Amino acid sequence: MNDITRRDVLQRVTALLGGAALVGGESLAAFTFHEAARAAAMSQGIGAFTAADVALLDEIAETILPQTSTPGARAAKTGAFMALMVTDVYADRAQAVFRDGLKQVDDECRRANGVAFMSATPAQRLAVVQALDREQKSVMDARQEPPPTRAPFTPAPPTDEPAHYFRMMKELALLGFFTSEIGMTQALRYIEAPGRYDPCAPHLPGDRAWAGHA
Repeated sequence: MNDITRRDVLQRVTALLGGAALVGGESLAAFTFHEAARAAAMSQGIGAFTAADVALLDEIAETILPQTSTPGARAAKTGAFMALMVTDVYADRAQAVFRDGLKQVDDECRRANGVAFMSATPAQRLAVVQALDREQKSVMDARQEPPPTRAPFTPAPPTDEPAHYFRMMKELALLGFFTSEIGMTQALRYIEAPGRYDPCAPHLPGDRAWAGHA
């Protein structure tokens, strides 16, 4: 499970995020993630991310994907994954926006609750994350709206402007968790060697979805 392709999961995460292309594009699908690199990022940091930054990313991811009946993003060390992906895959401008966004998450939590994100309660963290998610959606939706001078239904031209920082955090949290061993085997149902094809398998309310085969 340490070397795993992510092409199928990229497609699923893209669907979860409304069909928008993920930052990093095809580079994400080719990325491999070793447990040793994860451990090093947790204890020493990586690139421009300190160990404290990785811990903060872990808590942001845990707020997005908390522990329920199955482990959450923190247990999967999703923060280390996020830092490694940004360092190794993202363009310099997107990296800068993402790192600045970490400080903005903390600043927003201090403004709303008078404490840093790491010191906030789960409810306070959730409120901050929900507000930032609404903000990023508004920003990203606005970029897709054609200006008045363009004919209706004409696609907006491509832009090199990085995505909203929380958009990047959210998509990396989803990607990192659902391609981890915990995400694939405990949050989802995973079969290492799929058997026969069942075109119509029963799926009851509350059943876990099936993980894509690596």
